[in-house]
Amino acid sequence: MTDQALVLDRYSDVRQGNFSFSERVNYLKEFGRHSQSFSTLQPGMDFFDLEGIGYVGFMRKWGNVFVLSDPVCAAENFDLILTEFHKKFPRASYIQVSKDVADILHKRFGLYGTQFGSESRIDLQKWSLTGKKKQVLRTAINQAEKHGITVKERFSDDHTREISEAWIKTRKCKSNEIRFLIRPMNMNYKENERHFYAYQDGKAVGFIYFDPVYDKNKIVSYVPNISRASADFKQGIFYTLMTHAMEVFKEEGVTYLDLGLVPLMLTRETEPQESRLLKKLLHMVYEKGNFLYNFKGLEFTKTRFRGEVFKTYCCHSKPLPMIEFLAMFKLTRLI
Repeated sequence: MTDQALVLDRYSDVRQGNFSFSERVNYLKEFGRHSQSFSTLQPGMDFFDLEGIGYVGFMRKWGNVFVLSDPVCAAENFDLILTEFHKKFPRASYIQVSKDVADILHKRFGLYGTQFGSESRIDLQKWSLTGKKKQVLRTAINQAEKHGITVKERFSDDHTREISEAWIKTRKCKSNEIRFLIRPMNMNYKENERHFYAYQDGKAVGFIYFDPVYDKNKIVSYVPNISRASADFKQGIFYTLMTHAMEVFKEEGVTYLDLGLVPLMLTRETEPQESRLLKKLLHMVYEKGNFLYNFKGLEFTKTRFRGEVFKTYCCHSKPLPMIEFLAMFKLTRLI
C-alpha cells in the first residue's frame, strides 16, 4: 500500500464495502462526474462495490435503502453495476440520478423515474457578469462592496461553526443541518475541497465550501455544497462569494461550475417513465411546503446564474412511495 493510501485510510469516516477507502477515492477521481459523487463519501454511507468497475453509495432508514447520485463508475458500466445492485436491494430508491440511470432502472426493472428537481451547469470559459439577466448579481455585488465585503480563499477554519449555528437559527428547519442530499460540513476526508470566506471589517461573515467534480483524474468542475452567511449581513454575500470563486476557477482553467440540486424545480410535462401521482404531489409540496424548506428561494438564487439547466430524477418501485419519502425526509432531517 502506498503512503498516500495509508493517509487516506487513516482519515476514512465512512463504512467500508469491499474496497479500502483509498481504493474508493481512486474510483471517485476517475469517475466522479456527478455533482454529488464527492458526497457519497460522507459519514454514514454504505457501499456496494464491484471490483474493477466502481461503487454505489447508499444510506438506510427505517428498513429502506436510498442511493445517492449516479454510480461512481464509467457510464458504460451503469447497466452492469445497477443490475448487480438491484439483485441485492430490489426495493431500493434512487435519489438525484441522471436520465441515463433512470432509463436503465425503468427499462430493466420497471422502476418509475420521476423528476425530483433540476441542476444547472455553467461553462466557466464562457462565463461573464454581463447581460440584462445578470443584473441581480451585479446589484448584490455592488451592495457588498459598499459595505466593505471582501473575499479570500482560506485553507483553515475561520469562525465556521459560529457562523453556521447563527445561520441555522434563521432557517425553516432549525433543529439540524440537512444531510445526505447535502453532505455534512465536517468530513474527515477533505482532499481538494475549496473554502472561500467573505469578510467585513476583518471578521468572517459568510463562506462557501466547494467540492471537486472529477473526470479521468482531473478536476473538471466544482459544486458549492455548503454555504452560510451571518444573520447580521444577508444581502449579496452568496452572489459575491460565488462570482469571486468562479473567476478563480476560470483562471485556473477549470471547465465548469455545477450549481447542484434545486429540489422540486420541476417541468409541467410528464415523461413516460414518471409517476403522475408523485409528480403531482411534488408540485404541491413546492407550492405549499416552503415552511419545510425554502424551495422557491433556492430556485430564484441559483437561476440568477443562467446556467444550462437539466433534470434530475428519483427512481422508485411504487407510483406513490409515501413511506419511502417519509423515511427519506427523516434521513435528511427535514422532519
